[in-house]
Amino acid sequence: MVDYRVSMKASWKLLLVLGLAASLAACAGTRKDNNRYVQGSINYLYNLGYQYLQSTRYKQAVAFFDEVERQYPYSVWARRAQLMSAYASYLDSDYSTAILTAQRFTSLHPGSSDAAYAFYLIAICYYEQITDVGRDQQATQQALDALNDVVRRFPNTPYAEDAKLKIDLTRDHLAGKEMEVGRFYQSQRNFVAALGRFRTVLDSYGTTTHVPEALERMTEVYLALGLTGEAQRSAAVLGFNFPHSRWYRDSYDLLRAHNLLPKGEKAVVTDDAKPRDPAS
Repeated sequence: MVDYRVSMKASWKLLLVLGLAASLAACAGTRKDNNRYVQGSINYLYNLGYQYLQSTRYKQAVAFFDEVERQYPYSVWARRAQLMSAYASYLDSDYSTAILTAQRFTSLHPGSSDAAYAFYLIAICYYEQITDVGRDQQATQQALDALNDVVRRFPNTPYAEDAKLKIDLTRDHLAGKEMEVGRFYQSQRNFVAALGRFRTVLDSYGTTTHVPEALERMTEVYLALGLTGEAQRSAAVLGFNFPHSRWYRDSYDLLRAHNLLPKGEKAVVTDDAKPRDPAS
């Protein structure tokens, strides 16, 4: 399958760009004692967290950023450390912890200038958990909801611009899941259930790449159900909107095989001359 996810780990360092990771002047402190963190200055704790982050020791980074918040809960750096902790958890692929930490930030600091990033980080954590269409798509729906939330709350930010791109890809993924289930029902000759899935693609995901196939599959299903008029209408919609699609060629051939083409209908010429695998 095509991996629609664009890894923010590889291409985005937004938290660093925002200046949240700027280190403080070094200051003496106390290191770990029997695996427990003891009192240290903000400078000391935050700098250690940042150093661990830079050296990709993300769990240690999270521990020190959390200490900043625990020991200095009302400081400006506590808020910054909270987001850095969420970011470090994200880099560690500990998405559930990253989401919970970022959600706590948005609850405690909804008016913060960094709230947009926190909401975006939540969305990205869901987005990077999207699985192939053969599996449960709960994370995909959560990603879509969170990305839409970013666009709605922060429409004029770079986060919204990136979220819009990911929304399109996420919707395409959800449509792909509907198509997979629909094809399964069709193969089992459960045509009514299959038709419901293909209709969902048209009604809910009408701008995705799966629409041409959904229309062609609907043509097949209608013919199997003996609804020739509906089959002709589906093929006509397909031909009007996607005249050069391989799916229109398939529906054309199907109607021709059933002697259902309008009189005078010309042969279909598509951009893709390769025949469809009959097993697909």
